[in-house]
Amino acid sequence: MNLRFTVILLLTTLNCLGQTPTVGLIQRSPGSLDDGYVLFAPIISTTTYLIDKCGREVHHWNSAYQPGQSVYLLEDGSLLRSGIVSNPVFNSGGGQGGIIEKLDWNSNVLWSYTFSDSVNCQHHDIKPMPNGNILVIGWEKKTVAEAIANGRNPALLGTSLWSEQVIELQPVGTDSAIVVWEWHLWDHLIQRIDSTKLNYGLVVNHPELINLNFHASTEVDWIHLNAVDYNPALDQVMISAHNFNEIWVIDHGTTTAQAAGHTGGVRGKGGDLLWRWGNPFAYVHGAVADKKLFMQHNPHWIPAGLPHAGEIMVFNNGNLRNPVEYSSVDIIAPPVDTAGNYSTALPFLPNNAYWIYKDSIPENFYSKNISGAQQLSNGNVLICYGFYGNFFEIDSNKNTVWRYINPVASHVYSQGDSLLVQNNVFRCTFYPSSYAGFNGHTLLPGLPMEQNPLPDNCTLITATTENNLSGPLQLSPNPATDHITITLPEDYLPGPEIVIYNIFGDQLMNLNPNSSPFNIDVSTLSAGLYLMRISSNQKTTAAKFIVR
Repeated sequence: MNLRFTVILLLTTLNCLGQTPTVGLIQRSPGSLDDGYVLFAPIISTTTYLIDKCGREVHHWNSAYQPGQSVYLLEDGSLLRSGIVSNPVFNSGGGQGGIIEKLDWNSNVLWSYTFSDSVNCQHHDIKPMPNGNILVIGWEKKTVAEAIANGRNPALLGTSLWSEQVIELQPVGTDSAIVVWEWHLWDHLIQRIDSTKLNYGLVVNHPELINLNFHASTEVDWIHLNAVDYNPALDQVMISAHNFNEIWVIDHGTTTAQAAGHTGGVRGKGGDLLWRWGNPFAYVHGAVADKKLFMQHNPHWIPAGLPHAGEIMVFNNGNLRNPVEYSSVDIIAPPVDTAGNYSTALPFLPNNAYWIYKDSIPENFYSKNISGAQQLSNGNVLICYGFYGNFFEIDSNKNTVWRYINPVASHVYSQGDSLLVQNNVFRCTFYPSSYAGFNGHTLLPGLPMEQNPLPDNCTLITATTENNLSGPLQLSPNPATDHITITLPEDYLPGPEIVIYNIFGDQLMNLNPNSSPFNIDVSTLSAGLYLMRISSNQKTTAAKFIVR
């Protein structure tokens, strides 16, 4: 009989010698999803880090560039990241990037591509696609003359105007790419200012188009996209329009020519918006008070196989939220059928997010920019409180079960430092230990990332153990009453370390047998469930047993 157990145990009672941690691992409580690693790239650093849930560095990648801004670990083990390159035209918008690169496990550059010139510049986010291509959002400079000809109010213009674009890159060689699909916001405008100019019409009658004169400001970066996501089941693209306080969804099932128009493609609407949400005032189907999103970041479809799969999670930053500014993490159920068609009801449904996390004292949780959130497999949610470099995990009851503060800025902070400056992080991502990108790589935890770390006894046990009574690892009897006999595989001999814990993580026994099989006296243990970690030759396995 085969019994397969996934044993996940973390012991994190900090031996702080009277001190309270200020950086690194701050909290670890029962219920945290521990069997995996957290990836993040401090905004002011050129290094991308992978840590375990004890806050210890497991791996890092070095680059020549600070992030611009997102990073992804791909299934082949390479790191996909954007970086900041100098561009005097696009240096005032925030979130500037300009170069995209793939690094191997040892930080060697496998591929790099510059998308930065006098009229275009990648910024904020990129998104790897299942076909190996990469979605990129980029600014697109328009002259004052172009803007006025298309119906921009001259009173809302400075020296130029930045539009937005989404392009799909197919990497070629080590430094080239082919643009295989593109969408330009400039092709999908509406304006009610000047009937003699292009794009004139009633905004209220065209919610599928973007009002060129919404967001009444001379700000050159008048839209400020800050995220892009792709849904392979629907073949749709989602983008986050920060200054519109909206999420937009467009059809990827178009040719580039169709994406420039208003018809064609799988949905028959060309590159027009299929669905938008967050601010009906932006398309004249609501008032200012009807706004639901407040300069949001990181909207994305929750992947298949996870709780709330297919729905949209977003970090709702809360800028200009009344009566107080506070952040929340929202889940939205878009009114879409299995064919990818959205309800035509206006304003666009739903009326509200159906799941919302906020602090019990709302203003205590407020990140004015960047940030993100991720649904985890056990129902928890990992949140990047980006402005403060603070990552925390909440369980299904919205209780915090894990917290970590990034210690990396222009220098690495020491444990005990209380005022962190520039330790911002755009986003963090959890990857389970079973993730394909880890195949073939040894993930050994090092030291905590902060300087002068506090001593602790944080120990992770993350293993999938086959307890097979006829196989190489044998525990008998199980359940046990007074003793348990263990037979180990030969490659765990001689002298493995065997540690036994109770379900609260307390270490009860530490043994080093020289032969196999051998007996362990469990007569002094109370009835209940126990966990066993067996380590030898840089290998670790685990099992559980019951005492009656």
